[in-house]
Amino acid sequence: MYRARLERDLKVWVNKGLVDGPAAAAILNEYDSRPASFSLGRVLAVMAALLVGAAILLFVASNWEAIPRIVRLFGLIALIWAFYLGGAYSFVRGHPVLGSAVLILGTMSFGGAMSLVGQMYNLSGDELTMMIVWFAVAAVAAVLFRSSGQVALAGFLAWGFCGFYLWEHYDAWYGIMPWAPPAMAAVLIALVRYVDAPRSRHLAYLMLVGWLTWIFAQYESLHAAILLATAGMIAFLAVSLPISPLTRIAQTAGAAPAFYSFLVAAIGLFAIHGEISDGVFENNIWVANKLPLIVIAFATLASAIVAIILSGRDNGAVRYLAYVVFAGEILYLAGETVGSIIGTSGFFLICGVLVAIAAWLVIRLERRFSHHDAAESDRQGARA
Repeated sequence: MYRARLERDLKVWVNKGLVDGPAAAAILNEYDSRPASFSLGRVLAVMAALLVGAAILLFVASNWEAIPRIVRLFGLIALIWAFYLGGAYSFVRGHPVLGSAVLILGTMSFGGAMSLVGQMYNLSGDELTMMIVWFAVAAVAAVLFRSSGQVALAGFLAWGFCGFYLWEHYDAWYGIMPWAPPAMAAVLIALVRYVDAPRSRHLAYLMLVGWLTWIFAQYESLHAAILLATAGMIAFLAVSLPISPLTRIAQTAGAAPAFYSFLVAAIGLFAIHGEISDGVFENNIWVANKLPLIVIAFATLASAIVAIILSGRDNGAVRYLAYVVFAGEILYLAGETVGSIIGTSGFFLICGVLVAIAAWLVIRLERRFSHHDAAESDRQGARA
């Protein structure tokens, strides 16, 4: 998909005289020489590693009582070392796909060994502590072998920790364990930068968004919703404003920092809507809560416009999220105001008109962005 777009762009640049034919061909050849970002063989190798690891652990568990205790212990240790040394050997021999698969087997075996040894010696502990140790081992393996597969596995183990916590303590703050998700997310982001595994950063950001949403659910109130929206908007401005020192760092991570920070702000804004919506109407008559609704509506619309202005041209993810927020707020206002005054047919008519206006604005914005890009290309060609 990207190659087809690159080829089309190169043809346009050649026709405009920005790039000569041999240079365009060299660019395409260099791109084709890169390893594919998606490989079916790599995916199948990882799936095979997971299935083999599960088979080994199930076989050991099913025959656990028949194996002498000392043999169990040294067998598990030998199995883990064999997988890690095999992964190292595969990387040295220039087989990264095989190496990643074998490393996944090693990390999976380590987690299974922790559970089996704990049962064998009646060691104290719980699933949360085990998941933290398992995550730490995966992170260390990712650093030692610079393996993107280990980074992704560490991300899923972090999600596993969150799942175990929510299963047992969904509505309670249990010790220091709730601080583990943001700490794990920070480790994951550091691993993403060190190992160069850009896709895994989404696991970290989504976990942070979920964690912040869970915090709001624990202290659900108007103040908590305002704090969530404010924190998200401040983070978005910090990674989007040109004068911010964090903007240049955030841009090296692509669209993710701006998108997820604005997503947090949007969640907070719509949480505020939920907190102030009760009591807006009584018997189809406006009461005193009309002013807060208008204020938050304008704040939401303004946040969408600010997001488009700051990141709309270069960050498609933020742009489309801002479109959704803007359109959702318009429809919400129509439902809370016009929809309570006129009939159903009139409500749909008004919504259709509003959506048409929003579509017209989006088309104008998209055209302006494309014209801006074309003008920028022409200026660069004139300088060349």
